[in-house]
Amino acid sequence: MFVIVNGERTETNATRLPELLAELQHEDAHIAIAVNEEVVPRGSWSQQVLRDGDAIEILTPRQGG
Repeated sequence: MFVIVNGERTETNATRLPELLAELQHEDAHIAIAVNEEVVPRGSWSQQVLRDGDAIEILTPRQGG
């Protein structure tokens, strides 16, 4: 299936967020995720089912001003 990750069309076999993060080798513990413009609490990541065409934003904090 295809999802949009941070604006880029991405092919994936993942059906849930943790699987997608593993595929993307995204090991950062300090991230936030939104699926279709809805923030998904970290405790719900394993229950979040991914569907073809979902828009996923992976946000990392940046220091600066």
